[in-house]
Parts: sequence; structure tokens; C-alpha cells
Amino acid sequence: MYIFKAAVVGAGAMGGGIAQVITFSGLPVVLKDVDQKMLDKGMETVREIYQARVDKGKMSAGDMQSKLDLVTATLTYDGFEDVDIVIEAVPEIMKIKQRVFAELDEVCPEATIFASNTSALSISEMAAATKRPHKVIGMHFFNPAHVMKLVEIIPGLSTSQETVDDVLMFTESLRKLPVVVQECPGFLVNRLLMPYLNEATLCLQEGAATAAEIDTAAREFGWPMGPFQLMDMLGLDICYHTGEYLYQEYGERMKGAELFEELFKAGRLGEKTNAGFYGYGGQSDEPVKDMIAQLQADGQVQAGTGFNMDRLMMPMINEASMCLLENVARPNDIDMAMIAGTGMTKGGERMGPLALADEMGLDVVVEKLQALQAQHGERFRPSRLLKTKVRAGHLGKKTGRGFLEYS
Repeated sequence: MYIFKAAVVGAGAMGGGIAQVITFSGLPVVLKDVDQKMLDKGMETVREIYQARVDKGKMSAGDMQSKLDLVTATLTYDGFEDVDIVIEAVPEIMKIKQRVFAELDEVCPEATIFASNTSALSISEMAAATKRPHKVIGMHFFNPAHVMKLVEIIPGLSTSQETVDDVLMFTESLRKLPVVVQECPGFLVNRLLMPYLNEATLCLQEGAATAAEIDTAAREFGWPMGPFQLMDMLGLDICYHTGEYLYQEYGERMKGAELFEELFKAGRLGEKTNAGFYGYGGQSDEPVKDMIAQLQADGQVQAGTGFNMDRLMMPMINEASMCLLENVARPNDIDMAMIAGTGMTKGGERMGPLALADEMGLDVVVEKLQALQAQHGERFRPSRLLKTKVRAGHLGKKTGRGFLEYS
């Protein structure tokens, strides 16, 4: 099925960004929200992205206006009677998403595809709220949507192959890079990223290093920005809710750092509130230091542990190996998704977690994980696949075969 017209429900930063991406491909889009201020903000997001292109000489003011004319902003479902695909970008709360899909069921044609921009929640559970579960799919854009190339495509239990194919073709028409991911909590990139971000936060609350020291170490390793810079940009409410969901689904190895809840309760949600791990616009990070001191004084966290990048990278590699074992995605797609979705590099060379493990040697990875497990607990227990590959002599580049194969 060819997509002639699209709609986006939810006009926040992601919704506005997705609407811009769709209009940039030349398609008309209906942008809906229930709040006029949010709708205005979404339209302003679209305008600002195009204005930046005009300012850089990449398009004319006339071209910008023609793109803006492709967006119809609405507080109702007017204009949804002939859309081919709807992408929901409402808050990460299952009941809200299910309600939106149930409402869409009543106003959209039977052939309309319902896509969710959720970063972690179950596509199959959302689909259960509709009369067309075969037409429901995950279509997870990354922030900022107009910059990041990766889109995770997540079929639910009932999603038809035709729907998958249609959404793959649509994603490519948006000049994006789609990767198909089997449904699991957190999907692929967030499932791998959260242990890395969580471990950085554990290091911070334990006094192992400061936020600035950890961010510097991460950038020196090859990341485009440090974990605390990244979380402040993404929003600590999103990190907190995603972490809670992954803990609920995966258990102790995904248990979130106590500091996340303290920051969330204090309303320090990152750049959007001028206060997160860091302070912005005249705010400082002194309240965060006070939170850490209180957590340590109360005995809620272990104090005085050590920091090195292995603490952040080994859990990510371990989780990637578990995704491989569960057939969440193919090895090359796992690495490609992390490179395209997070900008991951090693010393400036684009490299995903599986290629990184192969370069280090899987025997070395297992040794590091076991040492961290002995010091910090079960969240570092090496996966069964990692140990099996080591026992089989598949140690990575040095033996010609690890997660990937080498000539």
C-alpha cells in the first residue's frame, strides 16, 4: 500500500519532529493534540526546523512555506477520514496509547496503519485495544527526529507481513534507515542503552566519579556526548519511566539507580526544566550533590566504589548478546542500530557493541564481567551465549569468529 497522507497524534517535541520529517518527503500530514498550547508548540517545532534550513541556505523561504502548507493542525479528528498511516507520539503511558488507538479505530478507514512511536512499550498490548491488530506496528523514531536516521520497526504478535513491508517502504521514503526488531521491552537501542545510562548513574550516586568526569571519559572513549549530557537532553522523566518499565519486565539486572527517582520527584527533568544532572539557565547541580550525599548518609547506596568505562560498556555488550540469543535482531542490525541510533564509536571508528566485543576478545569480555559481578553483583553475570562462545573458542577477531565472522 502506498502512503499518500499521514497523521501524527501528539504534538510534543517528537510529534512535531516526525510531522516535519513527513512533510520534508512531500506528503501532507495532519498534526493533532488535545491541547492548543502543545499544538502551537508542535507547529513551532516544524517551523524552526525549516527556518534553520533557510538560514543555512539549504532551502528558500518559498520552499519552506510550501512545506509548512502541508501540515494541518487540529484539536479534533477532522482530516483523519482519509489518512493511510497514523503515528501516535503521546505520553509513554499504555492506557493513553490504547485510548488513542481505540478512538482512531472509529474515525480512520479500515486500511489505515496505526504506528506507535513508543520507545519501550508493548505493541501487541496496544494492538489489543483495536479492531485491526494486524495493522498495528511500532515505528520508533529517535530524538531529534529530523536528524537521527534510525527508525526501529517493531511488529506485534498479530502484525501482518504486508503491514511490515508497507512501513519499511514508507520509512525509506522518509530517507530514514529502518531496522526490524522483534518485540521485547525496550526493543533494541533503549534496551542496550539503559544499562549503560543506569550504570553511569550508579557510579555517580556512589561517589565513584563526578558527572563531568564520567561524561569526559565517555567522550574520550568515542561517544558523541556523555551519558549525563544525553539523559538531560532526552528528559529524565523519559529515562525514569523507561527504566521502571524495564525493571518490571527484566528484573534485578535492570533495577534503576535510586537517584533517578530523586531527580524525578524534584522535577529536575533535564534541559526542558533547566535542571537535571546539570543546571542550565542560572540553575546549578548543587541540589543533585545534596541528593547524593543524603542517599549515602541514609545507607541507601554503596559509597566509595571505583569508576572505569568497563562498568558502563560491559552491561551493554552483555545485553546485546542476550538480544542476539533471543533473536531480537541480527548481529549486523544490532551494531548498525546502536551506531545510527546513538552515534556509538570507539576512538572515532563507528563500532557497535558486538564488533567491540569481538575486537576486545570474548574471553576478555567474560573475564571483565565476572570481575564486575564479584564486586558489584548479579547485574554483571555474563550471558549464556557469551560463555558458550568462549567455551567453543569463538573469541572474536583473534580466532576469526565471534559474534561476527572475519576472513
